[in-house]
Amino acid sequence: MVTTDVEQSGTREDGVGLRWVLGVLCLTQITSWGVLFYAFPVLAPTIAADTGWSMPTVIVGFSLAQIISAVVGIPVGRVLDRRGPRVVMTAGSVLAVGAVVLLATNTSYPGFLIAWLLIGTAMAGVLYQPAFAALTRWYAERRVSALTALTLVAGLASTVFAPLSALLNEHVGWRKTYLVLAVALGLITIPAHALGLRRRWPTHLATTKDVSHPERIARSPAFVTLVVALSLGAFAVYAVVVALVPLLTERGLSTTTAAWALGLGGVGQVLGRLGYSKLVARTSVRTRTTVILTIAAATTVLLGLLPGPAVLLIGAAVLAGSARGVFTLLQATAVSDRWGAAHYGRLGGLLSAPVAVVTALSPWVATALAGALGGYSAVFLVLAAIAVLAAVVSLGSVPRRAH
Repeated sequence: MVTTDVEQSGTREDGVGLRWVLGVLCLTQITSWGVLFYAFPVLAPTIAADTGWSMPTVIVGFSLAQIISAVVGIPVGRVLDRRGPRVVMTAGSVLAVGAVVLLATNTSYPGFLIAWLLIGTAMAGVLYQPAFAALTRWYAERRVSALTALTLVAGLASTVFAPLSALLNEHVGWRKTYLVLAVALGLITIPAHALGLRRRWPTHLATTKDVSHPERIARSPAFVTLVVALSLGAFAVYAVVVALVPLLTERGLSTTTAAWALGLGGVGQVLGRLGYSKLVARTSVRTRTTVILTIAAATTVLLGLLPGPAVLLIGAAVLAGSARGVFTLLQATAVSDRWGAAHYGRLGGLLSAPVAVVTALSPWVATALAGALGGYSAVFLVLAAIAVLAAVVSLGSVPRRAH
């Protein structure tokens, strides 16, 4: 007899299978984020110095990847709802390895941009969106605990890969660093996705929410407002990632120390996510959305105003990482908290697309603002103001039935 997803989750065998899937995704997320995302802020200055391209020109490639990921993520979401994550994530891993190798070996700027275009396509298939869709569908009503566990582990990606990238870069240069990272990415993620995600994809979801047609939800005022609020929040939160190292070096820290501060921000992400389940239990959707965005604004202001010493700057970076970590969970649960999980892949893709676009633009805008405003301190104050605006807008992002 065919059982529902929730009925299956009560068996011991199913519990073991779910834990195996969660373990696989934890391993592949920390590796994929580390190689495809967190290595770049550390290696970007060296890339610019080695190639002679300006820093904004180098960042264009990284931003292009985020934009392509956003566009590709919409059809990927539809495939995830129908087919599940195994094929999507395995193909994404294969493409990611080839794209990183191309990034490391090409010598022309057009080739550099093509490599990032391919990396962006791969990102849509291997980063959070498909992993969140997998856990939301497989874990059903227990999704918050699974998503928290996943993001707790994945939050260490910067802690592992930022210092590792800095160390490799110091000894072998940025090109060989990316080659080493490509090998690690292939050896870990391709077999893990191909062999570890073979679980049956449920076609029926038991849910207490009244599920409307996804197109109707996507046009609703609450969904549009949610997109605006999270896009503004993402712009502020993720601009900090790329702007942090230049800010800290501007304050007198070495590039290596600044890279360690960025890496320790990953520890902050883990700490921030530890209390998310309790926050969900004790607050409404509207309240926790507003509170999290306000905290992001506060930590960004702190970085913008704090002149030193190094230990306090690193502590502020950890706090900013904490806000970034809990924001990731806020984004992961935004759709299911409001409209259930039945159309998570499709609605998640529609939500993630504009969020990813502004995330892509944020490093370039932050760099341009730093030049216009005379330094990164003023940039962080601007980012904090944007996060406050996001918190205000978020007040209208909840449909009545989710109050």
